[in-house]
Amino acid sequence: MNRTGEPSVAELMAQLAANAAEIAVLKAEKDALSQRVIKLEEELALARLHRFAPRSEKHVDRMFNEAEQAADEDEADSQENDVVDLPDTGLPSVESTTGKKRGRRPLPENLPRERVEYDLPDDQKACPCCYGQMHRMGEAITEQLHIEVKAKVLQNVRFKYACRHCDRTGINTPVVTAPMPTQPLPGSIATASTLAFALVHKYVDGTPLYRLAQTFERAGVPVSRGALGHWVIGSSEKHLHRIYDALKLRLRSQSLIHGDETTVQVLKEKDREATDTSYMWAYRSGEDSDEPIVLLDYQPGRGQIYPQAFLGDYRGILMSDGYTAWRTLVGATHLGCMAHSRRRFVDALKARKKGGGPPEQALRFFEQLYRVERQARDKKPEDGEMQTDSIRRFRQQHSVPILNALKEWLDEIAPKVLPDSKLGDAVSYTLNQWDYLTRYTEDGRMPIDNNLLERDIRIFATGRKSWLFSDTVDGAKASAVVYSLMLTCRACGVEPLAWLRHALTVLPQRAVDADIEDLMPFNFTKTATA
Repeated sequence: MNRTGEPSVAELMAQLAANAAEIAVLKAEKDALSQRVIKLEEELALARLHRFAPRSEKHVDRMFNEAEQAADEDEADSQENDVVDLPDTGLPSVESTTGKKRGRRPLPENLPRERVEYDLPDDQKACPCCYGQMHRMGEAITEQLHIEVKAKVLQNVRFKYACRHCDRTGINTPVVTAPMPTQPLPGSIATASTLAFALVHKYVDGTPLYRLAQTFERAGVPVSRGALGHWVIGSSEKHLHRIYDALKLRLRSQSLIHGDETTVQVLKEKDREATDTSYMWAYRSGEDSDEPIVLLDYQPGRGQIYPQAFLGDYRGILMSDGYTAWRTLVGATHLGCMAHSRRRFVDALKARKKGGGPPEQALRFFEQLYRVERQARDKKPEDGEMQTDSIRRFRQQHSVPILNALKEWLDEIAPKVLPDSKLGDAVSYTLNQWDYLTRYTEDGRMPIDNNLLERDIRIFATGRKSWLFSDTVDGAKASAVVYSLMLTCRACGVEPLAWLRHALTVLPQRAVDADIEDLMPFNFTKTATA
């Protein structure tokens, strides 16, 4: 029997149940906030590293110091630090490579030499010992690099001819003027060499047009920024796009294409704000291609329609990251980029307060996979075996067991990691992309990652830090064309300034439907040495 005013047992039980429910809600909120704090701390640590630390993704192998970590990590985390032995596939060991030799490189032998002789005055040619006349016994030669940048004006003198007989007897006197070759930009003061100079400075050296205008000004040749922009767009629209379009057709016919995209900003674009983000879509042939091609394609967005329009019904091998727009090309065989997966584990390792743990373990797997790739490329095929077959066989023997062990380890730790953490992101990405990431082991032509194209894009990204944005869409499209040709020259090992001079000299003389096969960058060295 309850006293008057005291709660009943049922009321107390209900109150306890309500308190327990409230505690459970508070605990769930606490756990969510804790996960949020961990995620924000990781992002802050990475942001600081990106701002102040080197951006290199090179992995320095460290010993797992579990005793040191146990002081600050909880028991569950210390269990994650257990080292997993990599499968022994019989992969040959590689001796550590020695570093690059230090010291000054000799000047290239192909550079012209000019002798500058220094002799003793006649009154110093007497022997300081016996005062007899000394004879010349030899010479000491040192070499210095001497560069001169000179500008000159070409006076195009066209002789005129008239008929004296018609001049005396006729009503009209015909005047015939000697023609001159068609110029790249009729009416412009720029020759093909000047245009090539400006384009290389902007698209190879990353010099913005206003700085290039200052360079001309210092040389005593005032050229406005607007004129330089006209040179860039005019060269692209009138001539260089012809080579770009021909390279585009060639690229579509290749068995392997790398694909990626990066951002670009255009200030004056119809129906868009100046702050809106546009994209340069990048495409590249395989590393072993006989016709190396790198192309950029400016587009206002990041939708799937852009790679579909550029590649059409491409049915070869397509290497890309995990972005879904690339995977919408139905006819292609899709590969995933192992470097993207590895990069996520690198970020997870950087975000940890202490090194080691699962990110370090994952990087050991990746390190072994890339070690297999290096040896597979260097290994000589057996008699009667093609290089691609040798690479596939080597991968099947060594890479597949490592990948199987990595998959087993990822499946084991996936339930234990926080989904919103950097480690959770790395694990989920790798598992979700697994079929694409491991497909490279089935064909020796397939690369393990997309680093080949990413290195090319880095040149564009470095230049973007200088010029920041494109003023107009025409400028962005012209930049895509010229960047493509400069990157293709780089991939072909062709000196871009020499190639541009040749192309901008020859193209104006060729009809629109004329053959330009000899002007392809991968044919330029053959033409130059023929």
